Amino acid sequence: MKTRLPLALLVSCVVLLGPASAQVSSQVSSQVSSNLIDAVFDSLTSNDAPGAAVLVVSNGKAVYRHGYGVSDLRTRRPIGPDTDFRLASFTKQFTATSIMLLAHDGKLHYDDHLTDLFPEFPEYGKAITVRNLLNHTSGLPDYEEILMKQYANTPADKIPQILDAGVLKSLEQQSAGQFAPGSKWQYSNSGYAVLAMIVEKVSGKTFGEFLHERIFVPLKMNHTLAYEKGKNEVPQRAYGHSKDKDGKWHETDQSPTSAVLGDGGIYTSIDDLEKWDRALREHTLLSETEMQPAVTAVEPTSGPAKLPSGKTVSYGFGWFLDPYQGHRRMHHDGETIGFLTTIQRFPDDHLTVIVLANRTDVDPEALALRVADLYLRRISGAAAR
Repeated sequence: MKTRLPLALLVSCVVLLGPASAQVSSQVSSQVSSNLIDAVFDSLTSNDAPGAAVLVVSNGKAVYRHGYGVSDLRTRRPIGPDTDFRLASFTKQFTATSIMLLAHDGKLHYDDHLTDLFPEFPEYGKAITVRNLLNHTSGLPDYEEILMKQYANTPADKIPQILDAGVLKSLEQQSAGQFAPGSKWQYSNSGYAVLAMIVEKVSGKTFGEFLHERIFVPLKMNHTLAYEKGKNEVPQRAYGHSKDKDGKWHETDQSPTSAVLGDGGIYTSIDDLEKWDRALREHTLLSETEMQPAVTAVEPTSGPAKLPSGKTVSYGFGWFLDPYQGHRRMHHDGETIGFLTTIQRFPDDHLTVIVLANRTDVDPEALALRVADLYLRRISGAAAR
């Protein structure tokens, strides 16, 4: 919807908002209609298939909040703003924030070594720092590969779920890392499971309790939790789904690694993630200075951080930091059995797009960036005029 403001009000807005670029962003982004965003997700509209929840925050306001599809195929409950999805690796920014809050408290330092925190850890942990764990330069072995080797001839549904403590124990049974800490970048779920155990060791609380007390309660994220089967229940739970070769949906909600919390165990909704985005924007939990390590890209000693494909990436603490078409961006995807998620934040453009899906045949990042394009084109066009 287009809104024309009286000249006097426009002048007052300039005074209140500061730089002209902020004023342009506010006026232009409001011109993106819901119909244009709906069109991006039209294929997910259904009464009998899993789908997604979508949130767009522009200039500090939730301008689009919508659900598509159903949370599960048994109840066919429509997905809404309060539907809770498993975040998968989207979780890592919460794990990183937990560590940063402990650093804020003075209870640990980023350059503390793994063996300082867990004296029983093998020799190869002496060179691994908390910072290495946060920015994926630890060289820790992949716990998922260790688990699969351990149960090589066991059907997946017969493999017991591993917990964060189990990940730490399995790493303590290894004799070496994959490379010298700090020398290379390699995405590590192992590192974030260990970070969850560090939170427990330093705080004296379970990881779930710490998240609840230090992040979720202060931000009033009342329907967000680290899911532990038998200990708590997800309020408005979406279940993960996959499609077979015949095009039929099947509930694929849990795997042997789904109970690991530090690398992917949080469930939340777009309603609560709006509050999370606000806290990041307003520096509610950590000051702008304290957040700097999270948004500073690591520089491995052997050269730029790269994905297995060879693509160069930038990573801080729980955030990828690669720009998008010249726009500064902090982002993270999540992928696990039955779920795909993404958060795309453009701080300079005052724009955030979040997509949470309980199906595996979509690309949340691509969809989110299509939405972002609708806003960024208008912002760039207005700035050029």
